[in-house]
Amino acid sequence: MNKIATKLSLKEKLGYGVGDTASHFVWDMVGFWILIFYTDTFGISAAAAGTIMLIARFWDMISDPIMGVIADRTNTRWGKFRPYILWMALPYAVLAVMTFSTPDLGSSGKVIYAGTTYLLLMTVFTAINLPYSSLGAVMTADSYERTELNSYRFVFAFIGQLIVSGTALTLARYFGKGDDAAGYQITIILFSIISFALFMVTFSTTKERVEPPKEQKESLKEDFRNLLKNKPWLILFFVGVISFVMFALQNLSIAYYFKYYIGNEENVQLFNVIGTIALIITIPFSKSLSKRFGKRNVFLASSLISGLFFMLLYIPGEKSLFAIYTLNIFAKMAYAPAVPLLWTMLAEAADYSEWKTGRRSTGLVFSAATFAQKAGWGIGGALAGWLLAIFEFTPNVEQTETAITGIKLMISVVPGLLYMTCAIFLFYYPINKKMAKQMQDELEERKSIS
Repeated sequence: MNKIATKLSLKEKLGYGVGDTASHFVWDMVGFWILIFYTDTFGISAAAAGTIMLIARFWDMISDPIMGVIADRTNTRWGKFRPYILWMALPYAVLAVMTFSTPDLGSSGKVIYAGTTYLLLMTVFTAINLPYSSLGAVMTADSYERTELNSYRFVFAFIGQLIVSGTALTLARYFGKGDDAAGYQITIILFSIISFALFMVTFSTTKERVEPPKEQKESLKEDFRNLLKNKPWLILFFVGVISFVMFALQNLSIAYYFKYYIGNEENVQLFNVIGTIALIITIPFSKSLSKRFGKRNVFLASSLISGLFFMLLYIPGEKSLFAIYTLNIFAKMAYAPAVPLLWTMLAEAADYSEWKTGRRSTGLVFSAATFAQKAGWGIGGALAGWLLAIFEFTPNVEQTETAITGIKLMISVVPGLLYMTCAIFLFYYPINKKMAKQMQDELEERKSIS
């Protein structure tokens, strides 16, 4: 077997996987708690918080492809993508702490501070997460090894999510002792230290093997032209944005759902823990399901079935916790097999571009993933903030019936419908099992004779 299609060792899969645990110790603090932290602790309006998240997305439209281009043109003894894990782990940790700090700057000053730290954190997230995601595409050229590698990645990602979503509120109250601001800050300091350490493990245990064709010359114009002609990439870009909008909206709204509708804020942690365990248990089936039915078909079915279960979350009453938890479990189990596939299919899109054009731009292709991730969370966050304002939400008081109905829609019907629309795009995804095998074989043959 060609060395670029190597079978990866367990050590390397585990080492790569804990990198997403590292990322999620910070990312999930933002993804689950930043909106309610801004409104209920820092004292920023929901509309202002949502607007901050949306403005940051306009910067991402520039920074993400720039980072992809920079990573593709990086050449060090550690490779193209690994060095950014080493260089950016500390800034990522420091900015996370700054984002969850609460300086007394007045109303306008708070908004400026929140916007600045949030934008900087998202920029550094791009600088570490895009190379990390791209790394998974160049550790091996074997399509199913990539699927398994991404399965390891997301099992560890959801272990990080399990810890953050299941313990952050408890830790913040324990450390804060009645001071929510201090509690959040100490909690994020703890999580940031763990994040830095785990990124160092990833850097030290992984290796890059897949390289661009030796005869490839630098041409930014050609790389972008090829990207916009890459049908698989375009489809996955829109699927990624929609998916992350859906989960951002739901994850940022769920704390409000439990605090103001269920009447017990800390129950959100059990909801998150149970859903995350369902994800962790089901993700390993992704490889076998994709082998049997094809990646596109598994992803398409996942979006339809899990979207339906999410929509059904609107029905249970505030006392029907068993039904709420059960529907969440079914939704997450249906969603789980698709989780590694977006990233595996993006690696296929990079292969597809090289196969068709003779040029490879892995970092630029994966900039779609980081942009989709942040654009989705930004749009979803903005949507959550604006919808709260539209539904007349007021922090830390008993909510009106209009506000409660809005919050229920935000965690069920709206995200469910959004995710189901992914099936429309995936229906046109062109790479099937036969084409994936053909691409792998022909690319390996080209490299063996070059």
